[in-house]
Amino acid sequence: MPRYATALAGDPAATYRQIDLASRTGGADAHALVDLLYVEAIRALAGAAWATEQGDYRLKSERVTRATAILFALENGLDHEKGGEVSRTLATLYRGLRAQVVEASIGSDPTPFRATARDLKEIADAWAAVRH
Repeated sequence: MPRYATALAGDPAATYRQIDLASRTGGADAHALVDLLYVEAIRALAGAAWATEQGDYRLKSERVTRATAILFALENGLDHEKGGEVSRTLATLYRGLRAQVVEASIGSDPTPFRATARDLKEIADAWAAVRH
């Protein structure tokens, strides 16, 4: 029996996430992509907090990796020529948040993940307010 879409035959939840992400990013402009990165980072941090509480170290590691990768992408996507002082401040902030996440990943307290998510939510809300 031939297998169609073999790349999609693995984990159904992972497949759904890939399709969902592709559909949300396909036609998005740069501002919408930043919005999406904020949402995904906050979601990853919430997942890391939950996994920490549950003792699910595999999931915690996955969520920490995702959150730090997104924070790194946000930092590296900054245009320091156009953004000036604001982009330099955001770079410092993203680096600090990334360090908090890495440090929290070593422990068993979910609180730092939630605090980082709250901080990132404030930035996301400010970003959304500037756009509109």
